[in-house]
Amino acid sequence: MLTTLLDSIHDPKDLKKLSESQLVTLAQEIRDFLVTSISRTGGHFGANMGVVELTIALHRVFDSPRDKIIWDVGHQGYVHKILTGRKDMFPTLRKLGGLAGFLKRSESEHDPFGAGHSSTSISAALGMAVARDLRNEDYHVIAVIGDGALTGGMAMEAMNHAGDLGTDLIVILNDNEMSISNNVGAVSKYLTRLRSDPNYARAKQDIDHLLRHLSNVGQKVTKVLDRAMEAARHMILPITPFEGFGFKYIGPIDGHDLRQLIPVLERVKELKGPILLHVLTQKGKGYPQAENSEDKWHAWPSAAKPNQAPSYTSVFAQTVAEMARKDERIVVVTPAMLSGSGLVKFQKEFPTRTFDVGIAEQHAATFCAGLAAAGKRPIFAVYSTFLQRAYDQTIHDICIQNLPVVLAVDRAGIVGPDGETHQGVFDIAYLRTVPNMSIMMPKDENELRHMLFTAMQHDGPVAVRYPRADGVGVPMDEPLHALPWGKAEVLREGRHITIVALGPMVPEAMKAAERLAAKHQIEATVVNLRFVKPLDEELLLSLAKTGRPMLTVEEASLAGGMGSAIAELLADRGVMVPLRRKGVPDHFVEHGGRDEVLQRLGLCADGIVEDALELMRQAQAGQVPHALNRVGT
Repeated sequence: MLTTLLDSIHDPKDLKKLSESQLVTLAQEIRDFLVTSISRTGGHFGANMGVVELTIALHRVFDSPRDKIIWDVGHQGYVHKILTGRKDMFPTLRKLGGLAGFLKRSESEHDPFGAGHSSTSISAALGMAVARDLRNEDYHVIAVIGDGALTGGMAMEAMNHAGDLGTDLIVILNDNEMSISNNVGAVSKYLTRLRSDPNYARAKQDIDHLLRHLSNVGQKVTKVLDRAMEAARHMILPITPFEGFGFKYIGPIDGHDLRQLIPVLERVKELKGPILLHVLTQKGKGYPQAENSEDKWHAWPSAAKPNQAPSYTSVFAQTVAEMARKDERIVVVTPAMLSGSGLVKFQKEFPTRTFDVGIAEQHAATFCAGLAAAGKRPIFAVYSTFLQRAYDQTIHDICIQNLPVVLAVDRAGIVGPDGETHQGVFDIAYLRTVPNMSIMMPKDENELRHMLFTAMQHDGPVAVRYPRADGVGVPMDEPLHALPWGKAEVLREGRHITIVALGPMVPEAMKAAERLAAKHQIEATVVNLRFVKPLDEELLLSLAKTGRPMLTVEEASLAGGMGSAIAELLADRGVMVPLRRKGVPDHFVEHGGRDEVLQRLGLCADGIVEDALELMRQAQAGQVPHALNRVGT
């Protein structure tokens, strides 16, 4: 087998042995490796192709793990993983028990801070820099943040604090004009002005000329670098916002030119106080299909499955468009998830009624509240994991005022390969406790359509949650109609046990009931709960009063989830029944294929059968206290 330069890199220190020309060759080898590897495993593609030279330069100049390099979000961290000894693990990327898709402290000493949500890197880096100073230690802390993540308010809060403290901190702004979709907002427009400033081209030529001759300057390197930095200052507009925050601003510089990157980073390394280095990169660099695509191939496109049912996300988008054609009050708001939420076509049809607010979930929630207070019917399209970031605004601005905002909670439940930071298992628990909030989840894609319509008829906040999955392939009935408010649906009658299921667990519960009947002669009643709040108290109490054991099944956290709501109802009404809850136990769920993870959690037909049989045995033996419920996993 042909040996490559990449094969010789096992630790960042190995980069320091290579010549400049070898580093250029290494960059191409890394791109080739990423294309081959990610095409097999899937994963974040465009962002990683765009930071190859930047990552090489950072590890060439700095000394990880002593120096702390913190990657915002982490979906651009694959090159960092490759250079820190994890290349051979890439066949397991995002698979159960394999290499994580994001950075993870437990995975490597070179990952000083883990993340999966954006805009956190500067805050974390500042915390580490202050801890360093308090301990009188000496190392560099570097935050690498994209221009998309810079739209998040948390990044601005951190810069404000860093500028006030004045501690030594390096922020690399990786500017590729993209997050998942094209960036929006005033920050993006400002960075565009910086990129297009006429002084940039002139200063870039000066820097190219100076740095091209570095090999000939000998002892004059420092002086030449000073001149290079002075030339870079020609690129600056009179006062940049970064300077207003108290940062020394340098750039923009070409993020794909190692001849510029390495000397500039060497100089930045010697500067004191908060520094912001503005680096221009191209998402998808080196792969024409990605460079020319609308989303720069944020993730490697999955192969289309023949005759597959439509995804819940696509059904959501189609239904919202259908309703918007008839109701001019409907507007859609999303925090930089226009493509992820399936809303690109909606935006084209309704450009003035679609608002991508950038990575700003808190603002998005209160913006929706303002729209609703002024007579509009906003739909907040947001992933479950990102809605967590707007919890206070959901309570304070939407629910206290009882405003008709629909939370379209995508990726609810197990999301799979993105792992702990993205599993949407907490939203029921954190929304259920809030007065005025209603919560629904459909058993299939057709029911999702009618739930969205039902939510739009309700004069108060409603969360409609749905999974990252394809539908079950049921026909779509017309026209849209409202479901009976707060009412569950009995799908199967049985005399031995009751299974109350929610969302995607309903089809699994139906399969389980069939297996219980066929193999164990146990007849189960299966309930499609539909509404977590308000509960169908009449139906649930009547089923509980039969004395039959009750098993609740949900793709959500057991703590505070749907099963907890039912247990609370029965306890409050003094109804004694053997009750077992099945859901996501009290630990963070690691990455892996969605179906694999669900199988491991027992959230499948076989797992439901197993729990039902165990509950039946315990109930018959009198081992389940009727006044309490037993938690199953």
